[in-house]
Amino acid sequence: MSQTQPHIAFIGGGNMASAIIGGLIRQGMTPAQITVVEPFAETAAKLHKDFGITALPAATQALAQATLVVWAVKPQVFSEAAAPVKAHTLQALHLSVAAGIRTDSICRWLGTERVVRSMPNTPALVGQGMTALYPCPAVTANDKALVEKVIGTTGQFLWVNQESHLDAVTALSGSGPAYVFFFLEAMTEAGVGMGLSAEQAYQLAVATFAGASSLAAASTESAEVLRQRVTSKGGTTYAAITSMEAAGIKPAFVKAMQAAEQRARELGDEFGKA
Repeated sequence: MSQTQPHIAFIGGGNMASAIIGGLIRQGMTPAQITVVEPFAETAAKLHKDFGITALPAATQALAQATLVVWAVKPQVFSEAAAPVKAHTLQALHLSVAAGIRTDSICRWLGTERVVRSMPNTPALVGQGMTALYPCPAVTANDKALVEKVIGTTGQFLWVNQESHLDAVTALSGSGPAYVFFFLEAMTEAGVGMGLSAEQAYQLAVATFAGASSLAAASTESAEVLRQRVTSKGGTTYAAITSMEAAGIKPAFVKAMQAAEQRARELGDEFGKA
């Protein structure tokens, strides 16, 4: 990004904000083009150390220069944080990365309809994120292009045309990294039980997940077909898959993701009451 790009403000300077800020700076944006409101001194100090940004402890008139405001606050404090920001940012486009907060609540708290809600995930911290985006009707094509440029610094993105789909996204990719880590734990434990060191087992498990994901991304074939190609009748993989099927792993996994989707809906109801 060149210095002619819009000024971007962040409300909250934690991990997700830092992931986006780091991506923006790598693309050529300067610290002077970024304003951050971050009341916690330790987090503010880290922003200064990592990016040369001096964060504001509270909202001020400096936010009025923002073309885009990125909301990277905890969902339970969104409404409280919005109150002092609103007066300075009525002209801005707003992008929320706060989990669970629906656009009707965000629009009401901020006094604008130019709102994009997103559901990122933690691999954004290493530029490998997957973010789903939902635009309110007032969001223009230029607005969407700006959001894409900003979110694109953290990895891939896709737009959904129904806000309710973000609950499914939350269950699938938002919470998804934890499922991968869960399986990595199990694979490492199994490897240790079979005589490998914890370090060896973990290295093998992580590399296998990364490699299989890359293969799936590069292939035009479905995951089912790719799995079948590795599963020879009567072989070692067949023994493992048959064991998992007998244990009901797949339906249990589907049920678990449905529980995550349900909880996402409940959180939207809970946090949007203010």
